[in-house]
Amino acid sequence: MGDYHFVYKDVEGASTQWDDIQRKLGNLPPKPAPFKPPSFTPPQDEDSKHKDKGWIDEKTEEELEDLEDDANLDDDRFLEEYRKKRLAEMRESARVSRFCSVVPISGSDFVREVSQAPPDVWVVVFLFKEGFPECEQLMHCLEELASRYPATKFVKIISTDCIPNYPDRNLPTLLVYNNGAIKGTYVGLHHFGRGCTPEGVALVLCQSDPVLNDGQSGSDPSRKGIIDGVRKRFIEKVVTEHEDKDEDEYLSD
Repeated sequence: MGDYHFVYKDVEGASTQWDDIQRKLGNLPPKPAPFKPPSFTPPQDEDSKHKDKGWIDEKTEEELEDLEDDANLDDDRFLEEYRKKRLAEMRESARVSRFCSVVPISGSDFVREVSQAPPDVWVVVFLFKEGFPECEQLMHCLEELASRYPATKFVKIISTDCIPNYPDRNLPTLLVYNNGAIKGTYVGLHHFGRGCTPEGVALVLCQSDPVLNDGQSGSDPSRKGIIDGVRKRFIEKVVTEHEDKDEDEYLSD
């Protein structure tokens, strides 16, 4: 008669004292880890997420537009107002960031880029040719003004691409457009004073109209407001240059 013994199991993964003794003696393999199902995490949808300012800030402009008909936001006046404010900020930022540089265009681009520009956008058109020192001098001024006044559109075009047979003696030339109409024409560098500084060009451009706009919501968009801002920058630059000159003379002594 054979030698029989019984091993009584408890729930799955558990064992008897006999099993434990045999494992200590090395007669049985290690006890397998009991099965443990992964913890259940319910899926989150948009409605179950906590809605606050951070939730709004994560949205793209298109997503914020889609939330206009969100019934949940209709019940939360603060979030709805914040959504509108955030959307307005994003649209303004996108509008301003279109410019900031002097953009090269061709003759075929002129109508779309200049004549058909939005009514609230002033466009400064630079007619030039390579190899003309006066054009290069004015170009440096316009590049600085374009970065300083990002809501004003600056474009450059080779003169004869814009106007066939345009005389080189008229270079450089600036044309100012708004709402599809030409508002100013400046032929030659002499209009902008001796030295042709960005501040001098800015003062000439704003003589009659508020051409330059920095895009800041708190700034005064009127001609007087623009002129005052340009003059303030001009005075600050002159004072700074004067102080730097005095410091250099002092150090040289």
